[in-house]
Amino acid sequence: MPLEWEELVTQLDTHLPREAWAQTLIGIAALILTALFVQWVVARVVLLLAHRVLVLSGRGDWDKALQRRRAYQNLWYAVPFAVVSMGIGLVPHVERAVTIVGRLAHAGAWICVFVAFSGVLSAWQDTYSATTRAQTRSIKGYIQIGKLILMAVCTVLVLSILIDRSPLWMISGLGALSAVLLLVFKDTLLSLVASTQLTSNDMLRIGDWIEMPQSNADGFVKDIALHTVKVQNWDNTVTTVPTYKLFSESYRNYRHMFESGGRRIKRTIRIDAASVRFLNEDEAQRLMRFRLLHDYLQAKTHDIAQANQTMGELASVPANRRRLTNIGTLRAYALAYLKQNPEVRQDMAMMVRMMEPTSEGIPVEVYCFTAVTAWVEYERIQGDIFDHLLAILPELGLRLYQQPSGADIGAMGTHLREGALQAALAVEGGRPGLAAPAERGLTDAKMPR
Repeated sequence: MPLEWEELVTQLDTHLPREAWAQTLIGIAALILTALFVQWVVARVVLLLAHRVLVLSGRGDWDKALQRRRAYQNLWYAVPFAVVSMGIGLVPHVERAVTIVGRLAHAGAWICVFVAFSGVLSAWQDTYSATTRAQTRSIKGYIQIGKLILMAVCTVLVLSILIDRSPLWMISGLGALSAVLLLVFKDTLLSLVASTQLTSNDMLRIGDWIEMPQSNADGFVKDIALHTVKVQNWDNTVTTVPTYKLFSESYRNYRHMFESGGRRIKRTIRIDAASVRFLNEDEAQRLMRFRLLHDYLQAKTHDIAQANQTMGELASVPANRRRLTNIGTLRAYALAYLKQNPEVRQDMAMMVRMMEPTSEGIPVEVYCFTAVTAWVEYERIQGDIFDHLLAILPELGLRLYQQPSGADIGAMGTHLREGALQAALAVEGGRPGLAAPAERGLTDAKMPR
């Protein structure tokens, strides 16, 4: 020790009280004041310097995020613990408490440091969320992984300080508990792998519309975290799906549909099979006045006339002749209507096909893609298309198939009863009693005996 320090200690020794408890109190007070002074210096110098550097470098958002997440304050709180840990041995007459207080203060300092680093990670998440890239990709899972690693390291380090053992000894002891740890943290490990794979392979983004019936999820992804993915459904409810399920189970992602700029229409019109028939020449000429059918009918009638002419006398039989059908004309009309519709994508698949007839009529399917993907506009375009096609059916002599309802059956029964009553009155004529057999439509041979 230098001579000056020895003289200073000697002078202080002459002014200190001789009682042990008084010296201890003075030593504790001096230690506390020193800790607070060093804390003030760190807060005013180091942390202020960091604040200035971030603001001057154009990282003001980082500075605000660090203040909001209390990263500065937690690092500030670590300073008094560190001073107490290093200076507790200088307090007189506290030899029994030096070890315990020193370890606790040392552990407290490290806890504050790790909490400050956790605040830095949270600040990173806040600043990233304000960018446009965060609208599609989330780093929340990585942030949570980082916090778990910090928590694990902090736990091992603090326990090693408290029990005065090497951290490597603590880590080696965890190897024997690996099976238990794997069982306890099974969901966390699965979510860790799934979250990494989902993000790195670009399988899921915030804002994606996904459909996962087994989890009752059908809506837009609102949040991607380490353990869960939140999906806001169409009824504004929120479904929370475990992250590992989105990696191990199948689901439908509509992102590529939105990116393509076209949304598919695949819907059928069921035609009453009894209304399907051939078109005669007058009907074909009348339909030729329709702008969408003019070119089709003109080309078809020319081809049919040439084909029938080559048959010769066989064309005199109606069954041998080629003729137009009203349902085939409907398909041609629907396809022409789609091709001239500016709200339908012309560069994507488009067709109108007749499917296998069933007991519920003949399905005619319309397959095309709209030029917009927004839900409301898509439904409007789809509705306009089928409104028009349903309204054009009577012009082609076709009827839409519809199963009879109770009202239809009731109306039919009433109609039959009224018809029977009118027939009975007509048969009886003007006289009461039994009508003549001929009037009843019965011959003598069929008269009941």
